Amino acid sequence: MPLVKPLKPDHDTETKALANFFNETLGFCPNSVLTMQHRPEISKAFINLNKAVMSNKGRVTSALKRMMAWVGSNASGCRYCQAHAIRAAARYGAEKEKLNHLWEYKTHAAFSEAERVALDFSLAASVIPNAVDESLKEQLYTYWNEGEIVEMLGVISLFGYLNRWNDSMGTSIEEGAIESGNTYLAKQGWDKGKHSES
Repeated sequence: MPLVKPLKPDHDTETKALANFFNETLGFCPNSVLTMQHRPEISKAFINLNKAVMSNKGRVTSALKRMMAWVGSNASGCRYCQAHAIRAAARYGAEKEKLNHLWEYKTHAAFSEAERVALDFSLAASVIPNAVDESLKEQLYTYWNEGEIVEMLGVISLFGYLNRWNDSMGTSIEEGAIESGNTYLAKQGWDKGKHSES
């Protein structure tokens, strides 16, 4: 059981309108957002931040952002966010070869060097203690500019919040997220863990 139960999707009309964003991203409004509705100021602020962070401004593609979200969520151990991130990566056009080998991004031929550096950044920024250092900074600037690095750290930080929220909350996982977790992640040991279905 989650720490706090999610509210109905129509509990707060402003949140409901903003949450249409997730129909494209995931195909459903996540239970994390429905739980945040207990304080609608949080749910609305979160959705607006999510939209800003995930907006595609150029070379940091929507698919890469979602793969970075997976790497960070995997590092933190949040199974709910792992399933959501892999689902969104697939829905935003990540190649199946990448989805099937995301945990091998450092060596698998499907990933470019620029993608590897971005995913390394997500990993280094998501662990405790933080592992972002001068060497990683140098690698980042080989492939990415300042605006792109800000975009990437926005994704990493957004999912740091979500990882804490969903793992602490024990957020009930949705059927679509379970389906994506089973399709792409179960072969590496993923299961829904504490995130029982709602």
